Amino acid sequence: MRDDVEVLLRRVDPEVPLPSYQHPGDAGCDLVTTRSAELAPGERTVLPTGIALALPDGYAAFVHPRSGLAARCGVSLVNAPGTVDAGYRGEIKVIVANLDPRESVRFERFDRIAQLVVQQVEKVRFQEVDRLPDSERAAGGFGSTGGHAAGRPAVPAASPEESASTQQTAAQQKHYVAVGADRASDLRGQ
Repeated sequence: MRDDVEVLLRRVDPEVPLPSYQHPGDAGCDLVTTRSAELAPGERTVLPTGIALALPDGYAAFVHPRSGLAARCGVSLVNAPGTVDAGYRGEIKVIVANLDPRESVRFERFDRIAQLVVQQVEKVRFQEVDRLPDSERAAGGFGSTGGHAAGRPAVPAASPEESASTQQTAAQQKHYVAVGADRASDLRGQ
């Protein structure tokens, strides 16, 4: 087991709780907002967390969405994961977006809005070459491994009524991902 990494923290808001891990073994600690906000469907805003960090050289912190907020409310982060560099000393702010097409979402002061993962990062030195070594994957990307309906053969033609219904369902599925949970599910640990 490795020793904990010491990270210096300054409270920009003196009342903000310190980031904390909810369970043993959690990778991310919770970040809260220090101000209330309401987001209509499709809106985004920048929420302050009330903390600033001094990370050790060779480390960065990454701001990730909370899966419970995503499943229950359709909330995500616009630039997920956000990167906090070791040299940054300003307040950490989180760009949240309401992706729900119908419902507004409200945040109150000290609501958990994101999670912070601190990781060791490598510095690299780029070496330009004329040709890269071969690999099994080569230049395959953007769905080259399959696994999604978009890469499957087309379904035989249907009646006009079935076709309209199928097109509407397909359009809905294109914009939504089933998460297997409804708003009443208990996802507090996520």
